[in-house]
Formats: sequence, C-alpha cells, structure tokens
Amino acid sequence: MTQESLKSIHFILGTKLGMSQIFDEKGKVVPVTLIHAGPCPVIQIKNKKIDGYDALQVGFLPKKKINKPMKGHLNKQISRSQAFKYTREFRLSTPLNLKSQTIIKVNVFQKGDKVKISGTAKAKGFQGTVKRHNFKGAPATHGTKHAHRQPGSIGSTDAARVFKGRKMAGRMGGKTITVRNIKIVAVQEKENLLVVKGAVPGNIKGLLRIVKTELKIPIC
Repeated sequence: MTQESLKSIHFILGTKLGMSQIFDEKGKVVPVTLIHAGPCPVIQIKNKKIDGYDALQVGFLPKKKINKPMKGHLNKQISRSQAFKYTREFRLSTPLNLKSQTIIKVNVFQKGDKVKISGTAKAKGFQGTVKRHNFKGAPATHGTKHAHRQPGSIGSTDAARVFKGRKMAGRMGGKTITVRNIKIVAVQEKENLLVVKGAVPGNIKGLLRIVKTELKIPIC
C-alpha cells in the first residue's frame, strides 16, 4: 500500500472496553472511553466496474468457526486460515491503490482528530413514555386523580385515530446510534488502543465503527 493510500484511510473497527478518566494539561478531569481498535485486514476491494461502487471490506477479531457462505467468500479473497468475527464495508469517494491482505491499524488516526462513532445502543426492553421520551408525568402529590406516569391524551378532537409518530410506550434502545465530533485524546499503536473523549454508544465489547468526521461514509 502506498503512503498516499494510507493517508486516505481514516476508518477502522473497534470494540468498547469501558470508560475511565484522565487529567488534561490544566489538571482537569476528562472522562474518556477506551476502544480496542484494529488491526483490520482488508478482505475485499470493490470497484465501480465490477460491483457498482468503490468500497473496502475489512475484517475484525479472529474467529475459528464460520458458516460455509462466509468461508467461500474468504477463500476467494484471503488465505484459508483467516476468518473474522466481524466483516464490514466502508464506502470510498475515490478508488485507492491497495492490495488484498493490507492491514489497517490504529495509527491511521492522530491525537486531536475528530471522529464519528456508530454502535448499537443498549436494549432496555419495553419502557413507558417517561423513561423512553422523557415525559414529565403528573404531579406526584396528594389529591392527584390521574396516574403519575401516564402519557396523557394520545388522540385528537377530529380524527378518530392515533396519528403516526405519536410518542408512546414501546421498545427502547437496541438501535444504531451515531455520535459525532468525538475528539481523540490518545492513540497507543502497540496496544491497538484508541482513547476518545466522552461516552460512546453500546455495551462493553460491543462493535464500533470509527470514521473521521470529515469523511462522508454511509453505514453498510
């Protein structure tokens, strides 16, 4: 892989290790999230002529057992001994001069870069409107004749139905959440560790997509 192609790559896969805190130069406590990012070998290089779009398919975390369709796909692209727990695609605005088995490491980022991180939020099951949509609820005092946490009126004076999009009780969480403009505090290449400021979505050991904020890469 050429140096120009390496500079053009600003994305990687990682897993959430947990939160901690560090002290900045002024002595203030900064909450941070530790992310195990990479290494991510390139499995497949897609182009417009064959696939209709330019993209890189990368793998993350080795795995022993995989199904037959994935095994056949990997045998066409990389050596038979390699298999990955996660495989994801990153769209490219321009094609890159890369070779198969190129490894993307955490050093594609630098301290001070801003990234957007996507992950699956924690699933909280069926929840009411107070917890799910931050409803205020009824006054919790003596003399209140209504349920304290009921949603209130959900209908209308004209249409005899509930309009679409009405905030009501239902399943909470379990969806893909993207947080933007997250600042990178530190990059530790030897440990494949990425330290970012603040919190990121998902459970511990959950998969995260990390992309530099300047790039417009859709989620695949």
